[in-house]
This record gives sequence, C-alpha cells and structure tokens, in this order.
Amino acid sequence: MTAPAGSLLSAQDLRKAYGPTNALDGAHFSIHPGEVVAVMGPSGSGKSTLLHCLAGIVPPDSGVITYNGRELSAMSDGERSALRRSDFGFVFQFGQLVPELSCVENVALPLRLNGAKRKEAERTALTWMERLEVDDLAKKRPGEVSGGQGQRVAVARSLVTSPRVLFADEPTGALDSLNGERVMQLLTDAARSTNAAVVLVTHEARVAAYSDREIVVRDGKSRDMEPVL
Repeated sequence: MTAPAGSLLSAQDLRKAYGPTNALDGAHFSIHPGEVVAVMGPSGSGKSTLLHCLAGIVPPDSGVITYNGRELSAMSDGERSALRRSDFGFVFQFGQLVPELSCVENVALPLRLNGAKRKEAERTALTWMERLEVDDLAKKRPGEVSGGQGQRVAVARSLVTSPRVLFADEPTGALDSLNGERVMQLLTDAARSTNAAVVLVTHEARVAAYSDREIVVRDGKSRDMEPVL
C-alpha cells in the first residue's frame, strides 16, 4: 500500500476492534500540508478512534498509517512519543489545561517538555497567546478564565511547537455558539498561517464549515464528501 501522492498523513484500510465492537472497519484517510479536514459522524461511529490511531496514540489492529513518508508501525514507542511532542499538536473538548499552572505556563509546557528554558518557552508562548487574543490572561490560572478563553489558551498550547499536524477533537463541544465560532476562526487562521494540517473531529455542521474537505465516518467506515465551497 502506498500513501496518496502529496499527502502528509494518510491511513489505509484501518481496522480496530474493542471486544466484539468494530470501532474501525476498513477506514481510509488522507490530508495534505495546510489542509483542514473535518471528520464527521454520529456518536460511536469511530471518528475519535480514527483520530487516536492517526496520532499514534492507539495502534490499529490492521491497516497502514503513513506520516511524512514513514509508517507509524515501523516507529518505536519513543519515536511516536517524540512526534506527539513536536510534529503533532492536540486540542480536546475540555482543553485539559493543568490547573496548578498559569495560562502562560500551560502554553509553554510542550516547549519545556522538549527541553526549552523557561524564559525562552514563555516568550514563545506569549507570542501565540497574543495571536489567540488571550495574552492578557498570561498570569491567570485556568480556573480564573472563561470556557472560551480557556479553549483559546489550549489552542495556543497546541500550536506553540509549530506542529505539522493539529488534531482537534470536538474543540468547541463545551462552548456556546459565539465562543465556538471565535475559537474555530482563530484556530484555523493560526494553523493555515503555519501551513499546518488540521484533523478536525466534530458532529457539528457549523464547525465542519471551517474545513476544506469533509470525511464522514459511519459504522467504522469512512467516505469522502464533496469539497466544502
């Protein structure tokens, strides 16, 4: 099996079962640099499992995942972990900020884990916080900011290492429509400015509207939709 021409990240014939349940049953996926792809489907369709497999968090039972010309299965656990610290960024539904750290410390955390010095890491973090319009919250802790503000801090954290692929799993699921729209606008604008690919898992059409292309997952199988105009 070969990855589609020009793709940065691709998956072919992925299968993953949890006991008798087939979470993925022959799913396919591909994404190019700078592209935003929405993965849609009802609850339990397999879309989050697909994201976790693509990110190297969960190994598929069979199938091939290729990132930047290399198969993930050929990498060691350490190499896949390194990818998640540098090449991959993550945004989750509830942000998952560390409550004991200030917002700027949260954003700087991936850089610190990669060995950057505190001042350098926080300087880069503040640059991203400014782009996401939350630099005024730098010294506040997550419990002192609103849900929309916290999610923008989480987006800044996901982008601080300048990842090549950003995985966003229901990033607006815990927000009202106004805050959700702003988060999506800032997220996609920031990702496109760095030519990062975005894998966007959502069940909301208004969120998928920010993508270039939609893939629908149903019963563990994937289907490409017509490009979003």
